[in-house]
Amino acid sequence: MRKEHDFLGEMEVPDDVYYGVQTLRAKENFHITGQTIDSDFVQAMAKVKKAAALANMSTGRLDKKIGDLLVQAADEIIEGKLLDQFPVDPIQGGAGTSVNMNVNEVLVNRALEIMGEPKGRYDIISPNNHANMAQSTNDSFPTGIKVCVSHKSKKLVAALTHLADELDKKAEEYKDILKMGRTHLQDAVPITLGQEMGSYASSVRRGIRRIEHAVAELHTINMGGTAVGTGLNAEPAYIKAVAEKLSEVTGETYETADNIIDATNNTDGFADVSSAMKVTALVLIKMANDFRLMASGPRCGLNELKLPARQPGSSIMPGKVNPVIAEVLDQSCYQVIANDVAISMGVENGQFELNVMEPVISFNLFNSMTYMTNAVNTFVDKLLVDLQPNEKQCKEWLDKSVGIVTALLPHIGYENSAMLAKEAYTTGKPIREIILEKGLLSKEKMNHILSPKQMTHPGIAG
Repeated sequence: MRKEHDFLGEMEVPDDVYYGVQTLRAKENFHITGQTIDSDFVQAMAKVKKAAALANMSTGRLDKKIGDLLVQAADEIIEGKLLDQFPVDPIQGGAGTSVNMNVNEVLVNRALEIMGEPKGRYDIISPNNHANMAQSTNDSFPTGIKVCVSHKSKKLVAALTHLADELDKKAEEYKDILKMGRTHLQDAVPITLGQEMGSYASSVRRGIRRIEHAVAELHTINMGGTAVGTGLNAEPAYIKAVAEKLSEVTGETYETADNIIDATNNTDGFADVSSAMKVTALVLIKMANDFRLMASGPRCGLNELKLPARQPGSSIMPGKVNPVIAEVLDQSCYQVIANDVAISMGVENGQFELNVMEPVISFNLFNSMTYMTNAVNTFVDKLLVDLQPNEKQCKEWLDKSVGIVTALLPHIGYENSAMLAKEAYTTGKPIREIILEKGLLSKEKMNHILSPKQMTHPGIAG
């Protein structure tokens, strides 16, 4: 054990850990989720700290020897090392100070180790004086969130793009499969299965655009604002340099906010990202439920789609297979929507110059991005790729339906069309059979009007 102290007193810290006394206090204080800090977030914070060290060296304020050691330690974390040294619960009091100090302490103790000094020698390299130079939790923590969200968004957008691409493939593959369209869960007019798949792809791509737009807005940062956004203890040259260095470190463009005070006390940008995911989740739920309905049965339901069988569906009913992949997409999206409520509450509950609820905001935001990414990938890999249409059943429902009578309106009028629908309902005869019996149209004309192309594209059959 080694002894470390802060202004509250002294504590013993295990010699083999890289975190220090302030992390240990947080570890003892916060037992909320049973989880630790998201590893992507840890690496994002390391990028922020690296940028800060580089910026402070560029202004001459940070000794180059110490700065280089901090950069080296940060690079190790960015590479995936030392990720087990961040034991703090993600939901915590203190506006993220525990996370910020956890990162500062690990960086410093690793830097001390590299230079051959024992951990805890903060008189040589300090978590507060050096790793946190020209910073506050109030600018480094939200900037870390933004870097992490940008990183996670790439995985989410890739998953959603994969989904849209596969749906477009199905749209092409199923373009000639005519089926019954439905409104109010009732028979409407014909549509192709390909058109339905294309509409799902279109809605997913709209969700991608929403998310990308919201994430792009997060590339405005408040680094250098320090405690309340006024820039206390941060040089103007540093404020300019740190945004440039963060852009270099991340490979993305980050700019200092025009109003750093606003950027420090408001977190509405996180609500924008969460809202974009929530709306996308609604679209995904609608799609997943359409798949469940089209696959219902198989003997006593619509049975228009054949979902790949992934596991036995019942502990009591032999042979039952459930649409578990569509169901898990639904449930994951429900959680994204629930997380959005927590994020919204956190965003609105910031007071004056700081929103102290950023830990719960970031926790739910990161989880939402992870859940949606994983659920979408699961839907594509476990359901969509091996999806099969039931063309025979689609044709059977279409032949039994009276919905196709709508296509006849311009040719035989509303009254005759209504008469056909009523007789079809009453007798159970197909519409085509009644048309020919009554001599309303020639067989050639009827087949032309009721052809898949004529019934599923704009215009009136000639």
